[in-house]
Amino acid sequence: MTSKLQEGILVGCGNPLLDISATVPMHFLERYGMKEDDAILAEERHMPIYRELAEDYQAEYLAGGSVQNSLRIAQWIIGQPNVAVFFGCVGKDKFADILREKARAAGVDAHYQVSEDTPTGTCAVLITGTHRSLCANLAAANKFTIDHLEEPENRHRIENALYYYISGFFLTVNPPSIMRVAATAHAKQRPFLMNLSAPFISQYFMTPLLDVMPYVDIIFGNEAEAHAFATAQGWPADNDLREIGKRLVALNKLNTGRPRIAILTQGCDPVLLIQHDSVQEFPVTRLTVDEIVDTNGAGDAFVGGFLSQFVQGKSLDVCIRCGNYAAGHIIKNPGCTYSGSPEFVE
Repeated sequence: MTSKLQEGILVGCGNPLLDISATVPMHFLERYGMKEDDAILAEERHMPIYRELAEDYQAEYLAGGSVQNSLRIAQWIIGQPNVAVFFGCVGKDKFADILREKARAAGVDAHYQVSEDTPTGTCAVLITGTHRSLCANLAAANKFTIDHLEEPENRHRIENALYYYISGFFLTVNPPSIMRVAATAHAKQRPFLMNLSAPFISQYFMTPLLDVMPYVDIIFGNEAEAHAFATAQGWPADNDLREIGKRLVALNKLNTGRPRIAILTQGCDPVLLIQHDSVQEFPVTRLTVDEIVDTNGAGDAFVGGFLSQFVQGKSLDVCIRCGNYAAGHIIKNPGCTYSGSPEFVE
């Protein structure tokens, strides 16, 4: 990092989850009606997964939740604590203590709302070869309320931020909070960034997603998420990713002075940067099968790398290259974890 950044310039809202990560056989997924690379919300039938992982599969506990992951990665690359502020809801339990400790160690300034009667949310990370499937039991994360953002010190933190990032996952929890943050960003003419997060968001939460979309300056997504959005919108089924990106960019936007940007990742194929008049490709360094440890968190890491440069005012191509660097680093580590010092070179 070149110069010292103001603390608290980046605010993120999301679901703080403790990841319970383990390598499992395919029949484990099948037994719970899951597919490779799924990202789903736990139903009643999935509840035994968490205990089973802990008891039978040498599970590892990692600080998780999409936005919190991205902020941890951003902080790692920035190398200066408390640039990022995180809001979400946890329980009053041991898992919350672990999350607090991990957030603090990563340099994230976490301000959790605490639910007295609901346990901290967990996410089963089921690794099968180079695939990973997620099953999130939001629990306390689901209890987040706008009251937490109305507390004077938290309102002050939101008013003072210069950049805002929220995941599509948070649409399942508290749309009013998202709209409050989006309206603040709009009023202050500050960038508001969002992630499509998972195909099920477009399938089941399209109404709140379309409500917030006019405020979104930069939208992130991968190819599966972008195609799910297109399908839910009834766009032509044969649309390629570039076409979908152009349509995303063209959706209604309140601040027309800052045209929307779409950034779409496609695994080891190039990242697409789609603006109203251009589509650019950014190649991804391919890893060998031996180098890939765990793809969990690669998308979160991409956003974290992007944010680390974006809040320093770097150009979009530098931001995307850093996103690719961060994702490539994370894939070589278990879960959304990093090792050593960042080695990103502009």
